[in-house]
Amino acid sequence: MIETSAAQKLVWRFRRSRMRYGISSKALGLLIVLGLGALPGQPSVAQEPLNINAYQLTFEESFDSLDVSAWGERSSRWIAHTPWNGDFGDARFTDPAPGFPFTTDQGILKIEARKEADGTWRSGLLSSVNPKGEGFSQQFGYFEARMKLPPGKGVWPAFWLIGLDRSKYTAEIDVLEYYGRAPYEFSMGFHIWRQSQGGQNSTGGHWQKVQDGILNSEYHTYGVDIQADKTSFYFDRQFIWSFDTPKEFHMPFYPLVNLALGSGWPIDETPNPSILLVDYIHVYKRKPTDAAN
Repeated sequence: MIETSAAQKLVWRFRRSRMRYGISSKALGLLIVLGLGALPGQPSVAQEPLNINAYQLTFEESFDSLDVSAWGERSSRWIAHTPWNGDFGDARFTDPAPGFPFTTDQGILKIEARKEADGTWRSGLLSSVNPKGEGFSQQFGYFEARMKLPPGKGVWPAFWLIGLDRSKYTAEIDVLEYYGRAPYEFSMGFHIWRQSQGGQNSTGGHWQKVQDGILNSEYHTYGVDIQADKTSFYFDRQFIWSFDTPKEFHMPFYPLVNLALGSGWPIDETPNPSILLVDYIHVYKRKPTDAAN
């Protein structure tokens, strides 16, 4: 097992966010030196597992079929790009076509990354909101995906959330990020980017160790519960990590899921094809207290 310093992991997270939002290398360096004003997080401690009976389902995607278009044509449930048209990583997110990059089989979504004859990679991303801000989003609640992650160096799957209003800042919650070079861990965290206003950015995260290879051989659930006072992360509905909810998270968020490649790591050994399997994406709201029993 390769041990990695906290500083190195911090750089990886910033590198990934730079790819998603076009942050310059110069700005990235300044943010690392200045520390980004990280919010304090609480590591995993003994807490009760998530009580799903205390929540009501508000969004259910079981992938018996897939309603997707490139940019929201036909008012589709999903679009195949980020709403701000920002690709990232070393595989191009491509428009949906028959058989690629999305297929469904017996209630399982397959997102495929494939290397073309000319050496370029293509893959897939789903967002529940289109460029007009239309689609599913929700303020507060529990967001969860059940997935089996692809093995191999260079793969970079993620299940993440973005705040609906990006006019003043971008609020991002990474429910799961996985780097194939390290099959014994995954990360979760958040970013608040205020660069355009010259304000201080905020970030925080946690790396969760797991048994080597189980994320590739088994399905697991990855979830985050956003409430007005606390944001808590869960793995297989077991509490992992939390932080005090910042005011910037008091808005609707929408889910995205993708299979990217790279994040600064070589992809010359990435299996071709690589496939992310997604069983479902569910979103819940807390029931009123008297109904949560």
